[in-house]
Formats: sequence, C-alpha cells, structure tokens
Amino acid sequence: MDAVRTDPESPSTPHAPGRHRHRHRKPKAMSTAARRALVLAATAPVAGAVFAGPSFAADKTAAAATVGSPDAAEPLSAADLSDADRAMAAKLGERINNPSLTNDGSSLSGVVLDSASDEVIWGHNASTALMPASNTKLATATAALDQLGPEHRVATKVVYSNGTLTLVGAGDRTLSSDDLGEMARTAVDGLKAAGVTNVKVRIDDSLFPEPTLAEGWRADYYDDQVAPVRALSVDGKLSADTALDAGKVFATKLADRGVTVDGDIARGTAGIGDVPVAQKVSPTVAELVRTMLKTSNNDMAETLLRLTAVKAGQPATFEGGTAAVRKVLGERYGIPLDNVVLHDGSGLSRATRIPAATIAAILDNATEPRHQYTLGPILEGLPVAGEAGSTLGPEYARFDDPNSKCAVNKVRAKTGTLTGAIALSGATQGKDGRWKVFSFVENNSTAQNSEITDAMDGLAATVNGCWA
Repeated sequence: MDAVRTDPESPSTPHAPGRHRHRHRKPKAMSTAARRALVLAATAPVAGAVFAGPSFAADKTAAAATVGSPDAAEPLSAADLSDADRAMAAKLGERINNPSLTNDGSSLSGVVLDSASDEVIWGHNASTALMPASNTKLATATAALDQLGPEHRVATKVVYSNGTLTLVGAGDRTLSSDDLGEMARTAVDGLKAAGVTNVKVRIDDSLFPEPTLAEGWRADYYDDQVAPVRALSVDGKLSADTALDAGKVFATKLADRGVTVDGDIARGTAGIGDVPVAQKVSPTVAELVRTMLKTSNNDMAETLLRLTAVKAGQPATFEGGTAAVRKVLGERYGIPLDNVVLHDGSGLSRATRIPAATIAAILDNATEPRHQYTLGPILEGLPVAGEAGSTLGPEYARFDDPNSKCAVNKVRAKTGTLTGAIALSGATQGKDGRWKVFSFVENNSTAQNSEITDAMDGLAATVNGCWA
C-alpha cells in the first residue's frame, strides 16, 4: 500500500555585493532585496537559535509567469551566477545522480530560484509534471487563505426544536470530545431551565455532500490515511462515518449530565426556526493552514478544500474544490497551470500532476510583501529541518545523515510522500546570504523511502550551501 504518513509524510543577511539580478526592473525607493528581508524577518519566529523562518518577499509582477512557464524556467548561465550559486548549482548537478533518485534523475523535477530576483539558478526537468504527493497542500493552502481569509473561523452549532437537539457540522476538523462536552453542558443548562429532560439527537453534516473517492484515491486510504470527507468529525478520528461518531460522543456527554437521549442518532437538517443553544468556534484558517502544513494532515486539507469551494460558489466536492484552487492560482496570482492536473486537496491522489516549477512559483508567490498578510501562514507552516512534531522532525529521520545534518534549523520545507513519489519544496538562505526557493519532486525510484528522503534532504542542504 502507499507509504503515506499523514504526509506520512536567523535574521536575513544582506545580499552579496556585486550581484545584479534585477536586469528587467526599474529602480524602486526600497530595493526588492530589502523588502524581502523585511518580510522574511516578520513572517515566522526563530526556529532554535539559527533559523528565522522565511519571510522573503518582493514586488514581482512577472515572477510567477517566469517561474511557472515551461518555456521560461531556464537557469542563468554560469557566467551570470555568483561564485556561491555556481558552486551550489554544480553540487546539485552531482547530487541528482544519486542512485536513489531514479537512476539518472530522469524522473526528478527540480528547480532553485533566487527569491529576490525570481531568476532560476538551477533547474532539472523543472516543467515535467510528476506526482507531487503532499506538496499539493501548498496549492490548497493558497486557495483557502485567499478565498476564506486568514482570520476566518467556522462554528459547530447545537440547535433545538420540538424535543430534538441537532449537532450541525461546519467543517471544523479540530473539534474534540472536550468541545462536545462543553457544548453539551451549555445545552443541558438551557434544557433543564426549560424543564426538558428527554431529547432526541440528530446530526447535520449537509454542508458537504455524501463522500466519494477522489480520482486517483485507493479504497484502502480510508481509515488509514484519510477519512471520508464530512462536515462533522471529532478528535481527528479516521472512520467510515465521522459525523455519526461525533453525534454519539455528544449524546454520551448529554447523558453524563442527566439528560436522557431517546432512540438512535439520526441524520437530519437543521431548520431555520431551530433555536441555537450552543456553539464551538474553530481556530482561524491561518492556524488551520499552519497545522495542516506542519503535520501534513490529509483530513484538514480535504476539509479546507471543500470550505474553499463553498466560499467560491462551487460544489463542496473534489471537483468543485480543485476548480476553485485553479482559479485562485491562475487568475488571482498569475501562476501558469500548464501540465498541472489536480484531483484533491491533500495530494493523496495518484492522478495529480504538478511540475516543480509550479510548486516553486506557488511558494515564491507567498514571499511577496503584498501577500504577506494573506499568505504568510504558508511560510510559517512549513516544517523546519529537525523540528520535532513536524514531518521534518527526528521522528521521521529527516536531515540526520552526513549530507544534510548541517542544514538542521536552516531549511523550511513541505514534505510529500507516496509510494513512488517523494517531494520536498521550501526555502533557505544560500551561502551568499540570499534566500532561495526550491522544489524537488521525484517519482518511480526503486530505492527505499529512507534512502530517497536522505537524498532529497541532501539536495535541500545543498541549496543552503552546506556540503562536505
């Protein structure tokens, strides 16, 4: 079966002197590099004592098109590169020949950009569309933040009518048993005040339609990697019917407080005239995105995809959600979608295809100062190399071999892991102190996953400028 782990999967330094990378731009009052440095310093807290999380940004009106276009993602000539970038590019050229990376690297799509100038420092099959695994979540996060807004929250509610309490789901994947217990306490206080001691309980998860498998999903993903996508769930549980699970927990909490629940938990739709008696408000979308990326939570990604679809006026389905994502990426941010095929929000689909150039463009787009408020949570949510509790943590044996451990606390990147697909895309400061955005996607290697991830970590460490 797929090896899908719920993924599984320092202040900025000035730019090196003598670099003239803005050849197609008019001078601005504040340089692109300085503006990016301000965003870099503001976007994320220091990780350990070394790494100040990326907040690289600038006004790059043509950048996304340059980065994402299959015809334009060509690296600068060696003569145009700094000594540090020339050495880094040469080392990448060596390391992609690692036997763990699909023999000759023909199924590796990779690109490294200079974040300030958006110019391509190094590329290898950058426009080749491959299975990106959980790097798909970067596209989902962009659309969710753009459409819903970083401060948006949803509210799970309890309403009452004619002896029935209805638990109404709103797409909060963080809802816990304790939350349902608190909602039950509030509801019971009202019921007892009205002299009601017996109720029926029903669940309303009608915000999303009946779950289906996405194109490219395997049936055995359920209860292992992801749950059928419903608008109501509890404790992040993977089960066939997360809404029914939540209803049962809620009923138990009511009974614990002395209210008799009559009959079985049933589905129903809350009416306009039902009286609200309790609610639980979710964390902000910004918080959800940070958690989703840090831990590569598949259920959270698919729920955000549907909430984005609803906001965009699309059906709350895989098709509606991915249509909304494409519209945001293409129309709102000008990211070319040539060769891009999307089928879900989590990246579990084996039919999804995204080139490394497009993934890098999505990340690079998030570095612009004008997008800092909206898209900053993407940069903040990227796991840091060696960060416990993230998909780049020691529990996943990441950045722990001689070729990569020198980059611990210095690389921030989104992981991706499926059988036959490993991806790593993020940002780091190079040896010259300039911020680099990178994306590496590998498909079809016959090596062990641990060997492939070690090799990919080595590529990211190379971008950082640390190698033996």
